[in-house]
Amino acid sequence: MSSGYQVIARKWRPQTFDDVVGQDHVVRTLRNAIARGRIAHAYLFVGPRGTGKTSTARIFAKALNCTGGPKADFDPADPAVRAIAEGTSMDVIEIDGASNNSVDQIRDLRDDVRYAPAQGKYKVYIIDEVHMLSNQAFNALLKTLEEPPAHVKFVFATTDVQKVLPTILSRCQRFDLKPIPAPLIVERLRKIAADEKIDVTDGALACIARMADGGMRDAQSIFDQMISFCGQSIAEADVLDVYGLVAEETVAALAGALASGDHAELVRIVDACDASGRDLVRLLADVQTRVRTALLDAIGHGGKSAQLGGVSLTTEQITRMLDALREGESSVRLGLAERINFEVTLLKAVEASRARAIDSLIREIAALAEAGSGEPEGAKKKA
Repeated sequence: MSSGYQVIARKWRPQTFDDVVGQDHVVRTLRNAIARGRIAHAYLFVGPRGTGKTSTARIFAKALNCTGGPKADFDPADPAVRAIAEGTSMDVIEIDGASNNSVDQIRDLRDDVRYAPAQGKYKVYIIDEVHMLSNQAFNALLKTLEEPPAHVKFVFATTDVQKVLPTILSRCQRFDLKPIPAPLIVERLRKIAADEKIDVTDGALACIARMADGGMRDAQSIFDQMISFCGQSIAEADVLDVYGLVAEETVAALAGALASGDHAELVRIVDACDASGRDLVRLLADVQTRVRTALLDAIGHGGKSAQLGGVSLTTEQITRMLDALREGESSVRLGLAERINFEVTLLKAVEASRARAIDSLIREIAALAEAGSGEPEGAKKKA
């Protein structure tokens, strides 16, 4: 017997434009298009997984086919809107591009678009993962996409826009959905926790947002799993243990050891992380994020930053360190000896940050020689 339980990612899926998080540029453009009657015949939503592409497409379909529409501020309780939300509307057709990618299926769609909508003002075709369509299927869609009937709107969604034919792209209005910033994910999860009567610490929410990598759906799925694991109370240590993450303090200590060149401290931290079963691949990514933050700080503050453990490093040093960490990614991720490869990558990053580019040395020597040309002979020799 079904319990009727619905996972958080589905239960808290955005239902109106106001619910969409972190995509204000998309929401504003769609709202204005509806308000001004400038509704295009084809839209393409591009972005990483879990950023709201399909949800935004459904909300747009609701705005087009709601009672008295099109209007952006529709009533979620409107029967037409509820039918779209429940997937029972005959005028909003959702197609999975991965499993409906043959030319025959697209030809069937091309024949169907000629028929008028059954209830709403428009027939809206939402094709998810549109990049999975075959070239023949794309070509079969071209003419219809360029000159569709007035009652038809197409909304495409894809995570891999490079695979979409340029001839399709040129016929669509493209919207790029961005990874959702961690603070917005934390804010949304905190709201969900309050509604679900879950006691969760700020540290736990920050860890979940860090793992989600900008995907709201991923964050909600992780949160759902943590509720199953912990019950009504979730602490940061619980999230760290379940997913093998390393605490922010440890990441900061490792970055500080990198900056100061403390080899013994580096090895000690890696030993402790490996002994406690932490994910070293994820740790490398977290260290890179922290080093990148220091790089941006150096760029904005005259070419130096002390964000890595208080050690002042130049932009060049931080760039070399980050490049060495990036080059070691594949060996840590795919190599047979993960821990050894990780330690070698960190030690190489230390050495890289200590190295000096030959062109910068030449510039310094030239500057010294130029400065010495107008000084007494003894000062020249000293220079």
